[in-house]
Amino acid sequence: MYSTHIGTAIAWWRAAGALRLWLLIALNLAFNILANAGFKLSAESATRTGFLLWQIAGNLAGLITVLTLTAILRIIPLHIAYPLTVGLAVIGVQVFAAHLLFHEPVSLRQWLGTLVIAAGIALIGGR
Repeated sequence: MYSTHIGTAIAWWRAAGALRLWLLIALNLAFNILANAGFKLSAESATRTGFLLWQIAGNLAGLITVLTLTAILRIIPLHIAYPLTVGLAVIGVQVFAAHLLFHEPVSLRQWLGTLVIAAGIALIGGR
């Protein structure tokens, strides 16, 4: 009974190519943000234990980032996947982690740079 459900799930996963790609990109972005937030929390930690725990959390999130990038590379070529994931990571870390989570100031010039990166991602990822 369970093997039928697993087989159905695997067949669906293979058939859902575009959805799978966007899910992997979203996971890559989320774990990249988590990794960088973990490193920031590690840097701000007052204790050695806090430092090490946040380093471990950041590195585990970074490992998942690398694994999702590898899965993305099975679907799209490197010349599209790399700028897409790195560009989204820059935007995600700046907007979500730095600005919203850690309340770091983001200047107008940096926001303009973010828009330029977003435009570059659209140009690179367009087919």
